[in-house]
Parts: sequence; structure tokens; C-alpha cells
Amino acid sequence: MLKNLLVYIPSERSIRPVVDAAISLAVSYAAHLRAISVGYETTNVALPIDAGGAAAAAVFEIERERALARANAALSVFEIEARNAGIAHDSQAMASVPVDAAASVIAAARLHDLTIVLQPEPERQTFDNVMPQEILFESGGPVLFVPYVHKGPLETKRIGIAWDGSRLAARALRDAAPFLARAQAITVISINEGKAPAEASAKAVLAHLARYGATVRIQEMDADRADIQPSILSIAADDGLDLIVMGGYGHSRLQERILGGVTRGMIQSMTVPTLMSH
Repeated sequence: MLKNLLVYIPSERSIRPVVDAAISLAVSYAAHLRAISVGYETTNVALPIDAGGAAAAAVFEIERERALARANAALSVFEIEARNAGIAHDSQAMASVPVDAAASVIAAARLHDLTIVLQPEPERQTFDNVMPQEILFESGGPVLFVPYVHKGPLETKRIGIAWDGSRLAARALRDAAPFLARAQAITVISINEGKAPAEASAKAVLAHLARYGATVRIQEMDADRADIQPSILSIAADDGLDLIVMGGYGHSRLQERILGGVTRGMIQSMTVPTLMSH
């Protein structure tokens, strides 16, 4: 059930893809949507050598006000679209250094059914690129990544499930239940089927998913680790998938973010909205 959604809205990147996707999802599920945006305070503001305590405090207060203004500017777009859509919503602007901001947003995500984020954009040097991964690995809940090239509302009629029989794949499958219940067609992307136990085989997943009432098919693939992510996206293109569901492998440290190879590749190159669970 999706009743409480959270969307993280960047303050230093394009916001339209994630705003449009999140609002359309809230409309579709009659869910409450909370938006958070963070204006990041720099920690290396230049100060004159002879600046006193009062002068330094004034400089940092100006920096904080500018950061908060960036967050409010991002949220103003969300507020207009949310009101026009008639959804239940609220928003919060924050000004903070990255570590404190991550802790606050992650804590909020732990009390929501799903968090919607924008796919990181490697060329951009901003903590807005890091926050989605922090939420994925630390929130304890599913995260929906919206590609930064996405346009318009979110469709979830045709869903692909990346399945290898692992715990994380199973977690993602369960977290995707609200979407699967409304899907018209589901593709089980069976990865290296021979390595999964019979009880968690692709055929067992197919029998499980058939109870949702959708048309379900299996697409088997055997691939080396480096080829798994591009093969998933190739199947997504061939099957016209609206959404990919998969486990998010790796772990998070603010100073050392370690991703599994397939997860890293998907975050960098996704062409389809992707629900990940850790």
C-alpha cells in the first residue's frame, strides 16, 4: 500500500522529472506526498584574516540564508504543481551541511512507504547526486529512481523484475507489490537461473506473480557481471517496460560510497524509472 510518499527535490539540479513523476504517483494512489529540499551550506566560506567573531557569524548567516533560498525556490515549483493536482501534500526546506542534511532526510524516509529521487548526474558536482544513494542504503525502504531525462507522469503498466533468487531481489519484489497489483504485464528477467535454488526459481516467481492477475512472462539471461546491467536495459527497451524492479547492492558511507557493479551501472545509465530496495 502506498499512502505516504516522500520526494527528495534537488536544489542544485533540474527538478521537473522527479516533481512530475512524484505528483503523478500521488494522484494515482491517492497518497500524501511530502517534499524535502536541501540548500547546502558551504563549509569553506572565505573570511578576512582579521575578521572577528561577529563578522564571521554574519558571513555564515548570509550563506545559510542563500542556501535556504535555493531550497525554497525548488519547493515553490513543487507547491504549484501539487496544488494544481489537488493532492494532499506538505513540504520542508532545509539549509544544512551535507552530513547533517543526509541524516535528516534519511530519518524522514524511514517513515514513508516509498521515497522518490532523481537519478544522479555524474557530470554535476553536487551533494544532490549523493543523497539518493544515501537514502537507498540507510532508509530501510524502497527508493524509486527517476531518470534525469524522464518527462511527464509516471506509467507503471509494464514492469520488469530483475530476479536472481537473492535476498535483495526478494525484498524489491515485495516492496513493488503495490505496483504489481496494478500492472498489465510483468516480465521476470531471470539472471543466471542455474545459480538460484529451485524454491526461488524464475518459474516459482512466475507462479507467485500470476496471482496478481497480470500477464507474466520469463525472459532468461546468462551474463557475466559486467553485462548484466546493459542486458536488463536492453530487455526493458525490447519489452517497452515502464518500470524496473531490482535489489540495490552495496553499502553507504558518506566518505566512501561502495556500490555493487550492477547497481552502479544502473544508477549511472538507467533509461527507465527503477525501484531499488536494499
